[in-house]
Amino acid sequence: QVQLVESGGGSVQAGGSLTLSCAASGLTYRTYSMAWFRQAPGKQREGVAVVDSGARTRYVDSVKGRFTISKDNAKNTLYLQMNSLKPEDTAMYYCAASTSQVGLTLVVGLYDYWGQGTQVTVSS
Repeated sequence: QVQLVESGGGSVQAGGSLTLSCAASGLTYRTYSMAWFRQAPGKQREGVAVVDSGARTRYVDSVKGRFTISKDNAKNTLYLQMNSLKPEDTAMYYCAASTSQVGLTLVVGLYDYWGQGTQVTVSS
């Protein structure tokens, strides 16, 4: 049974930092693309960052230079380091895994497994 469990969300002031973690179990961690998505109230879920099986990364333009995605294969854990946070980063953040060779895609429908989400709130 595949499980993705996020942690690390919270409330911070603009300019602050948070690190999200996603502990994965039940899948061959190394072979999948892993990604972070977010969803703000009243908005569609959007891709934030992805890392593929070759450790290549891709970011949505709005977070480039501020967020860093990484994974620790030994710990089966995905991370999202978020710096210089802005109020517009406020959302529920989800970890996701794809069982297909999707490379660096950030299309919601191509990801098969999802965590329960962790809330990030950035105040101005």
